[in-house]
Amino acid sequence: MTSRRVVHARSAGARVVPGSRNLEAALAIALLGSLLLALLALPSSARADDLRPAYLQLVERADDTWDVSWKVPAIDETTTLAIRPEFPPGTEVVTPVRRAWAEGTAMLGWTVRVPGGLAGRTVEIPGLASSRTEVIARIVRRDGSEHVERISPAAPVLAVGSQPGSPEVARTYGRLGVEHILGSLDHLLFLLSLCLLVGDGRQLVATITAFTLAHSITLGLAAAGLLDVPRPPIEAAIALSIAIVAAEIVRAARGRPGAAERRPWLLAFAFGLLHGLGFAAALAEVGLPRASIPVALLFFNLGVEAGQLAFVALVFAVHRLTEALALRMRWSSGAALRVGAAYAIGAVASAWVFERVAGFWRAG
Repeated sequence: MTSRRVVHARSAGARVVPGSRNLEAALAIALLGSLLLALLALPSSARADDLRPAYLQLVERADDTWDVSWKVPAIDETTTLAIRPEFPPGTEVVTPVRRAWAEGTAMLGWTVRVPGGLAGRTVEIPGLASSRTEVIARIVRRDGSEHVERISPAAPVLAVGSQPGSPEVARTYGRLGVEHILGSLDHLLFLLSLCLLVGDGRQLVATITAFTLAHSITLGLAAAGLLDVPRPPIEAAIALSIAIVAAEIVRAARGRPGAAERRPWLLAFAFGLLHGLGFAAALAEVGLPRASIPVALLFFNLGVEAGQLAFVALVFAVHRLTEALALRMRWSSGAALRVGAAYAIGAVASAWVFERVAGFWRAG
């Protein structure tokens, strides 16, 4: 890896090739530019809440009766995203609406009676077209069959039809996997840290592969019900994993590489097991269709991998562009930028650790 050879050559007093220094500077600049998004997102969780999907669950109790659960992003108990499902004309609300609020989400529940039933009819989400969010809808029928569908602002209508086949399940969960990884700032920041620690080349491929294998293992075990870890500690531990990788980047840049810098694939595998539990927690909120669990789980995981590889490819595409700029500007060294990037990553991750640990008591 170019950046690692530069560090070791500098510590031994050898002459460093200017092009190698430029490569190091270019990679650090590309990564620092991406970090700005994390720093902007840090001060306010409300901004992140606006981008989270809403969640609609319909559970069939009789031919014409359904229990409705509606979760929507919220700043507090009274300030929520102004969208709500609208049922066909003639629908009767037969129970009082139950309300609750926790950790940036407003939760409502009620029961409706739809004359003639919902089969072949639609549920609309007024206001969704003008929002920045989407809705994940889950339909649970009396026979135990389930159907999960994504409702986008471009088509804010849920058509309640028959049980979907495997191709529809694959499309839905594959898309959910891509959207989840690309919308998870902490997972992306961890990948960014691995790129900065390893550089490019075969060792990065081995490191990303180890991360993929590890989080696939825990995602599968959790989906099968063999692992059940509360989400708040997992999220805090994920933030801590980012801070640890940032510290390893600083050690390597100062000429004191540790075991993680020499065997980054081992670090990636260990923390990948942890991140897989985070993926599982997100998937648990949506649920898996009982009739198509293997298909849904496989394509959710493939979607996560597709999003992950797209992000890594984007980082190195930006790296190539900034490399040309670095050469043109005649930058002689990127060591300071690399260390600065590591400190920026560590600062964001450390703040998340404190915030998420403090949330243990707020949740209680």
